[in-house]
Order: sequence, then C-alpha cells, then structure tokens
Amino acid sequence: MHTIDGIRESTRVAMSELLAVAKMEPGQFFVVGCSTSEVRGNKIGTDSHIDVAEVVFDEIYKAVHEYGIQLAVQCCEHLNRALIVERSAITWEEEVNVVPQLHAGGAMAMTAYARFNNPAAVEYIEAHGGIDIGDTFIGMHMKHVAVPVRMSIKEIGNAHVTACRVRPKSIGGSRAVYNESLL
Repeated sequence: MHTIDGIRESTRVAMSELLAVAKMEPGQFFVVGCSTSEVRGNKIGTDSHIDVAEVVFDEIYKAVHEYGIQLAVQCCEHLNRALIVERSAITWEEEVNVVPQLHAGGAMAMTAYARFNNPAAVEYIEAHGGIDIGDTFIGMHMKHVAVPVRMSIKEIGNAHVTACRVRPKSIGGSRAVYNESLL
C-alpha cells in the first residue's frame, strides 16, 4: 500500500520533470487524467477516493500555476471524458452542463470542480501537455503533434504514468530546415 505522502512526492517529482521539458507557454492547457482507483491498486472506475484526488490535484495545480498554465481535469468515461476547467480559461470551447460526482466524473474531477474558483465543464480542448495517471487515455484532448516525455516516475501509487507534450508539425521534405528549439 502506498502512502499519501509517497503519492504526493511521486506526483511532485513527475510534474517537475514533465514541465521542465514540456516547452509550454503561459495560458496553454495542461490536461490530467487520473484514476484514483488505479493509484490505490484497484481496477479503474471501481474505487474512487477523494483523499488521493486531493493530494494529486494539489501537487499538479501547484506545478502548473507556477508556469501560468491552465489546468484541465478529465472526467471519467461516464461523462464522455469531459473536462473541468476554470471558466476564465474558456476561449473557443463550448461549456456543457454537468457537475462531476464520485461515480460519474470521478474523484479527480470532483476535486477540481470543488477547488477551482469558477469551474466549468467542456467537452473538447487542445492541450499542449498532459499527464495520464492510471491509463485514462488523455490523447483525445491533446493538440497535434503529441510526443512522449520520459520521466523517472513510472507509477504514482500503483497507477501506470505516461506524459506528453506537443510540438508543431514538421512539414516539407528532404530540403526542409527546421527550428530545432521547436522539436
């Protein structure tokens, strides 16, 4: 069994490593998908826990806030993986009406809804970076071209962790020259 302090530290380290290489600009969206069931060592969607969600949310929120990045928290499949965001972050995204619950949205989305100043739900975003804790499939919310970020943290609690950032599409052929700082 992993401790809350261990979960907190793993999340903090993962976010530090990810944001150090993500090349994100202030105002861009960072998406998180998190199964607290998986963090606790159980099958996704079967054992949601607010205490785990609060710890993970707090560490992620603290990290993205330092970079001026907007946080988007993915709901579970029962809400079609809608996202909870700060209403002020909505630009082109259309707001939808739903309030996440423990078994319809999940503990992480509930925590975001409770902790954001003025929460709103949207169905689609185009994030520039993200972390997936427990194989929740955040890829549908990533801008093209998403590339993996390798981190020293492979698990948070018992949940498998992957992360990504985006880069502009490289177009052209064998004669093209690319801006190395964007790769």
